[in-house]
Amino acid sequence: MKSEDTPFEGGPMDGRVLPVLLGITGHPPKTYRIPVPDPDGGPDTVLVYRRVPRGPGKVGLSNRWKYEYAPQGVPPRRLNWPWSKPGATPHGKPDDADG
Repeated sequence: MKSEDTPFEGGPMDGRVLPVLLGITGHPPKTYRIPVPDPDGGPDTVLVYRRVPRGPGKVGLSNRWKYEYAPQGVPPRRLNWPWSKPGATPHGKPDDADG
């Protein structure tokens, strides 16, 4: 598998660069979770980092990524079905020619 050295910003991993495995699209995962074991044997603490563009790449495209610390975690994703978007229904009556 292919990996890329990816920098981490903020939180306990600030300034470190880790090799992150790339997906089939050639991008690292959108979130990176690092489990930190508790020294007293309690539940693990999970550090959450969010993928953001590192800066402009070749020809203005952002082809490099970095991870920023997300202390509150990543908000849950909502399914975006085409029929559930607000304002997707046309205005007016179906037989109205003027809309």
